[in-house]
Amino acid sequence: MIKKKMWLHKTTIGLLVTYLLLPLVAIFIYSISTDWYKTVLPEGYTFEWYTSLFSDMRFWHAMGRSLFVAIVPIIITLIAVLLALFVVSVYLPKYERILQSIVLMPYVIPGVVLAISLIRLYSSTLGSSIWILVFAYSVFILPYMYQGIRNSLRNINVKQLVEASELLGATKTKAFSKVVVPNILPGIKVSVLLSFSILLGEFALVNLLIGGRYETIQIMLFEMLKESGHISSALVTTYFVIVLVISYAALKLSKSAQVEK
Repeated sequence: MIKKKMWLHKTTIGLLVTYLLLPLVAIFIYSISTDWYKTVLPEGYTFEWYTSLFSDMRFWHAMGRSLFVAIVPIIITLIAVLLALFVVSVYLPKYERILQSIVLMPYVIPGVVLAISLIRLYSSTLGSSIWILVFAYSVFILPYMYQGIRNSLRNINVKQLVEASELLGATKTKAFSKVVVPNILPGIKVSVLLSFSILLGEFALVNLLIGGRYETIQIMLFEMLKESGHISSALVTTYFVIVLVISYAALKLSKSAQVEK
């Protein structure tokens, strides 16, 4: 009976993995094909499209811009959410529902509405500056950052940890940085990686707020679709691999830091 259940579970997981990977495999095959229109498999294979992509400085500039507008909002939002949740959890627990209602509002606001609202609000001060996108992204990822960190805080008694640290002579700042943050580090990592992947794949806000004036990977991919399907596929594959490598490296570095501590 147990063997039958294990077989069923493995089959289900195998089908799910195949379903998720099949589109990526198809995109990769198309990115290395010469022609693929009338046959089941490509008529020939080449890495010409990758050579063309990697030799184009436009790609590297777009990738750098994408990383900038993803990393800076994550840092801003992470600091803001951590401090807000710490203060509310320890000193103002009755205001937690109010904080939650405010933070989760971006869930119900479509990206197009948010972009138009920001343009109307800040057009006279920030104009078409890149910082309007940075602040928009900071608001956009608030729910994802909040939920992951809040779930981790629920697994520990923050107030008791802070009080115990203070009894041992630690200041509130040290209690926060040396005791609370290490205990919720898994939630922080999940929130950061989720936010990073969402921002690198977000198109509506960047297109409406700054468009082609600040070409990111998303904008470049949109333009490439009009020029060449092969290079677009190569860009998608490269984009996916870069996100995967960055996520893996971040997880490995955080694990190494935990071991050293």
